[in-house]
Amino acid sequence: MYQRKNYFFLILLLFTASSTFAEALLSTETNADLTDNSRLSFFVQPGISFLGFDKREKFQTAIDSIYTDLLANAVTKAETLAVAKQDFQKVNFTFPIAAGVQFQHYKNHFISTGIGFIYNKESVILTDRVNKNYNYYYALQAVPLFLEYRLTIPSNFMTLSTESLFSIAFRWYWMLPGTEIYSSWGKIEAEKSWLGDGFGLSLGYLIASWKSIRIYGDLGLTSISVTSKEPFSEIVPDASIEKAKWDLGGLQLQIRFSWGALSFKES
Repeated sequence: MYQRKNYFFLILLLFTASSTFAEALLSTETNADLTDNSRLSFFVQPGISFLGFDKREKFQTAIDSIYTDLLANAVTKAETLAVAKQDFQKVNFTFPIAAGVQFQHYKNHFISTGIGFIYNKESVILTDRVNKNYNYYYALQAVPLFLEYRLTIPSNFMTLSTESLFSIAFRWYWMLPGTEIYSSWGKIEAEKSWLGDGFGLSLGYLIASWKSIRIYGDLGLTSISVTSKEPFSEIVPDASIEKAKWDLGGLQLQIRFSWGALSFKES
């Protein structure tokens, strides 16, 4: 829980830093017009996130069990002292990235679609009574396709200047093939869902604008849940025979770099 709070404050700190940076840019000539007049634009979107993966305790339990067995095999006090283990992190911290296209069909109303990649690998090492090391790991991988609707918040509601710099975005996610968990024991793949696997809601801020280039900061939450035809016993020692289900949502900060290919005609 302590580590989760640390990551939460880290993301808030980064978002605050982005806002402070934006205020400084407001005074420069290159950012005098902080608006997005692009009708069609392309973007790349790196991020910082910690996933709400709620099955990590299954892997920790397996490591604890192996450690107990290694201790049981130790004969002397020296061998017992040699047995050691690492614990998996309590939070799955990762750096997702996405790319896509955005269309402003009506002023301050944006529709976007894109595809991303999420990857997080957690690894630990155990040492036995003769100082032999054993490595165990599990990795979360996801390929999300998303559809996004973004609405610029009118300047009389929330602003740092006379321009409408804030926006709110809603996303719907579909997990594509390649969404899976693999570990030292095996691999399971997520099932396809035509209706989607979750959604996200975030508050965005137009940090900088220069010619046809825009930089947005985005802080939000996602709720994504996927299932597999296989049970968790395929990837970790576990007695359950039920279909595996896990969470890929969580708190995240995103920075969107966009380039406007087409703009609104000046009246």
